[in-house]
Amino acid sequence: MVWAAISRKGKSRLVSIKEGVKIDRVQTIYLEKNNGASNKTVHQAIETQAFLREKCPDFISVDTHWRRADGEWSPNSPDLNPLDYSIWSILEAKACAKPHKTIESLKRALIKAWNEITLEQLASIIDNFPKRLKACVEAKGGYFE
Repeated sequence: MVWAAISRKGKSRLVSIKEGVKIDRVQTIYLEKNNGASNKTVHQAIETQAFLREKCPDFISVDTHWRRADGEWSPNSPDLNPLDYSIWSILEAKACAKPHKTIESLKRALIKAWNEITLEQLASIIDNFPKRLKACVEAKGGYFE
C-alpha cells in the first residue's frame, strides 16, 4: 500500500506502507510527532478536526450542513478525493503498463510515475474539484462520473 498527499502547490513524497501496518497507528504516531495532536478513532475526532482546521487553511470541517438531508455523509465521497478521482489512475496507468516481478520493481515504477506528475497537472486536478462537488450535490451524494 502507498500513501500520498497533494495540493495545488505541490505533493508529498510517495510513502510505501509495509504489510500489516495499521494506518490508524501510523496516523496517531504522525500526529503525535507533529504538534502533539491525537487521533482517537476517526477523522471526526475533536482533536483531529482542531488540528486540521489550524494547519490546513482550506480544510472543510465536520459540520451538519455538509451532510446529506438524512444526516449521512455522501456514500461516494472518494469521488471527491483528488487522489481517488485522478492521481491513483495516473499512477496505475504509468507504473502498471508492464508487469512487475517484484514488489521493489513496482515501488520504483510508482515512485518514478509519482515524480513525473507536474505542478500543472496538480493544479488542473485540484481546479476540477468544484465541478465534481457540484456533480455530487446534483447526484444527492450518490454515484457520479
